[in-house]
Amino acid sequence: MDINHLVRDICEKARAAALELGLATTGDKNRALEAIAVALEKDKAAIQAANREDLAAGEKAGLSAAMLDRLTLNDKRMAAMIQGVREVIALKDPVGKVFDSRVRPNGLKIYKLSVPIGVIGIIYESRPNVTVDASILTLKTGNAVILRGGSESIHSNLALAASIGAALEAAGLPRASIQVLPTTDRAAVGALLKMDDLVDLIIPRGGEELIRRVAAESTIPVIKHYNGICHVFVDRAANLDMAVDIVLNAKVQRPGVCNAMETLLVDSAVAEKFLSLVLPRLREAGVRIVGCERTRTFDSRVEPATEEDWKTEYLDLVLSVRVVDGLEQALEHIERYGSRHTDAIVTQNVKTARQFIQRVDSSSVMVNASTRFSDGAQYGLGAEIGISTDKLHARGPMGLEELTTYKWVVVGKGQLRQ
Repeated sequence: MDINHLVRDICEKARAAALELGLATTGDKNRALEAIAVALEKDKAAIQAANREDLAAGEKAGLSAAMLDRLTLNDKRMAAMIQGVREVIALKDPVGKVFDSRVRPNGLKIYKLSVPIGVIGIIYESRPNVTVDASILTLKTGNAVILRGGSESIHSNLALAASIGAALEAAGLPRASIQVLPTTDRAAVGALLKMDDLVDLIIPRGGEELIRRVAAESTIPVIKHYNGICHVFVDRAANLDMAVDIVLNAKVQRPGVCNAMETLLVDSAVAEKFLSLVLPRLREAGVRIVGCERTRTFDSRVEPATEEDWKTEYLDLVLSVRVVDGLEQALEHIERYGSRHTDAIVTQNVKTARQFIQRVDSSSVMVNASTRFSDGAQYGLGAEIGISTDKLHARGPMGLEELTTYKWVVVGKGQLRQ
């Protein structure tokens, strides 16, 4: 079977599964989710063995330390995935919710009913935990999903899919509700992106190159974010000890993810004192620091930043630092170089914080908190399907609600339009 026929066959099975899954009750779906949690626990050794194959191949191929970290399924991450399944079980099912109801003067009863989107294709890189996150969120919302992970995670993803598929069958739901494209051939992505008669939505997760390719080639609607150039602005009214902790967490806690800070902006009024506190701590954590000329006057060890640095999502222990003259210049920098993902301010001035919230056009805006909180689980959504910087349908971390749409329902008693 050639690639186009392979992908079409998978999409047709997903469409049929979506029709069946859309009729499943909340109880049906929760029983299947519990079966998945049990299967992941039971199959942990086999899944981690497959993951070790991917890690060995990734090291041989020269993947960066950050990419290898994203690929790793250690005991802690396996436990977190299984916990995530059970957290989604506990969440309210958004399907079947009635809202925006009204009765017209002619007696017609009209309301919106939340329903699954249908068939969703998710294209992603490196992180095999996305396979589980995507599976459980789409299952809970009655959507069938077609998953296409990167070639670097193929063994991990197929092992996870085998475990999940067996659990679905045991729970009485169609195995084709959750499918992984079983090939590393890049042509499979191109074929999937043209299946607009069978697939309702595409969600890409990964590097900017991948996402731009998907957005350019897809004939199916796409929800996306291109990159995560996240800023932390330390205002002159900041608690500087708090700011040090926030900056370290935003940059160092997990640098290879899209909500990690890439640029630190510091108000000139506190720059000398704050930089003397934070730069040594960043260096101790292994961070390479590049900065503007004003930053370098306070610390000559800072390497000169280029125009390109302000536009770069490092996904590594590298940080750009700029000294700015107050809120206005910080806002100008974020507007020019930001990616509309997540930006934060550290300040004790309520008026300044309010202006930052109103004027920063990002999907998440933080006040006195790390950018690393921009995450579906941290927002109480359960596992997330991704983060959107688009403005239509979904924005920010996408949980269950964002995986539903609605239909209008009109109930009458024989009324005729005059």
